[in-house]
Amino acid sequence: MLLFTHSYFYKFDPKQWKSGQPYPPYGTLYAAALMRSLGFEVGLFDTNLLDGPEALAGRLEREKPRYLILCDDGFNYLTKMCLTRMREAALDMIRMGREAGCTVVVSSSDSTDHARLYLDAGAHFVIKGEVEGTLRELILTLEAGNSNIKNLQGLAFLEKDRVVETPPRNVLHDLDSLPDPAWDLVDMETYRRIWMHKHGAFSLNLATTRGCPYKCNWCAKPIYGNRYNSRSPERVAAEIEMLINTYGVRHFWMADDIFGLKPGWAQRFRDVVQQKNLKFSYKIQSRVDLLLKEDTIDALVASGLKQVWVGAESGSQKILDAMDKGTKVEEIYQATHLLKQKGVEVCFFLQFGYLGENLDDINATLNMVEKLMPHDIGISVSYPLPGTKFYDNVKAMLGEKQNWTDSDDLDMMYPATFKPAFYRRLHRLAHKRFRLKQGREAMKSMRTAGHLPKVLKTFYYAPAAALDAWRLKRLAESSPKSDVTSTC
Repeated sequence: MLLFTHSYFYKFDPKQWKSGQPYPPYGTLYAAALMRSLGFEVGLFDTNLLDGPEALAGRLEREKPRYLILCDDGFNYLTKMCLTRMREAALDMIRMGREAGCTVVVSSSDSTDHARLYLDAGAHFVIKGEVEGTLRELILTLEAGNSNIKNLQGLAFLEKDRVVETPPRNVLHDLDSLPDPAWDLVDMETYRRIWMHKHGAFSLNLATTRGCPYKCNWCAKPIYGNRYNSRSPERVAAEIEMLINTYGVRHFWMADDIFGLKPGWAQRFRDVVQQKNLKFSYKIQSRVDLLLKEDTIDALVASGLKQVWVGAESGSQKILDAMDKGTKVEEIYQATHLLKQKGVEVCFFLQFGYLGENLDDINATLNMVEKLMPHDIGISVSYPLPGTKFYDNVKAMLGEKQNWTDSDDLDMMYPATFKPAFYRRLHRLAHKRFRLKQGREAMKSMRTAGHLPKVLKTFYYAPAAALDAWRLKRLAESSPKSDVTSTC
């Protein structure tokens, strides 16, 4: 038996657990489905909703699997952060598997970057890169009694206390050749209860692509690299239809790095969805320049697009260029206006603290948000991860701490323009300013509609933006450029 698990625990990430939006480990389900299609018995120890990894020991004792496979969900952006709380849990599970006599295999962004750490904890093999092809060959080779593992691609293992890494494996091009994820292994009702209690509606995740061809220099891609491959619109629509019919779900989070990049894909997806008469809504991640091409927005809206998160990052063109983002500030404005006109909720990913960013750049970002007023914002600080140009640029300045503890850590790992206290305050201030403007606009609309008394009129015109700008300026003046000691 092959027991699949992963190392993300929502309860170890307070911000994510509070949001009440847990998604099953889609990438893990893909790997399990492949191995089941080859005739292996598979099981799932889903850590997402558990209090900790301790329960794994009992599962191993009861089922006595031959293989324990820690396969992180590579489609979940949270796993790409390589959070230390999840790393510690993964190492604990590796030790449990080793003690139970399992052959332990690990596949994750963090183990790809730090194979030695996982092998020293007891893992027999680390899969570097895309999991399915390497896992299939590894298990078939081991089951056949063939010990010549060095002939396989995409592996790391220990030999006489030395890490051996075999040549990398090319990514899979024909994604339709894979079986659909093993959704039946998921305790779906527990996920549903959390969603219904928190939001009154249930959502599931799926992915239509793998990889991203763009080269934003802070974006880590240890699994799929810069290659971009798509499933067919027909195959995606068929999976959505199955999930609607089986689980009654009507909303989906498309977990692609970039949705609908392949020319004509969004239009064909619209056509297939309409032919099947599927009724659902979905949210995606995309780039503003792609959304402005041809009739892409119209096609997405016609197939059910409700919300799009765009990597706006900054309102300063200088910073976008330094990031190798490949987008223009004016494209953020254009795409936001067009999406809003079509009734789509536009959300911004924002990033502060990039190399060379000054107070003018920060204010350009804050002003952009205030002018465009997206539906929501997600704010982070620049986070150097191995394998990126950005990491190479700041590597010599990093302190002992090089990974966040959880997704709300937001600690500066290198000396940016200002000290860490500035960015923590900026994070709070930016959110406060955004929510205040949202509230003012909502009350203004209600007042116009006659739903608010006149006495509240002065509140929603309160000049909070000027006060926030003054506070930021004072904090910047009292927060000179940081040094390595102060950031760690």
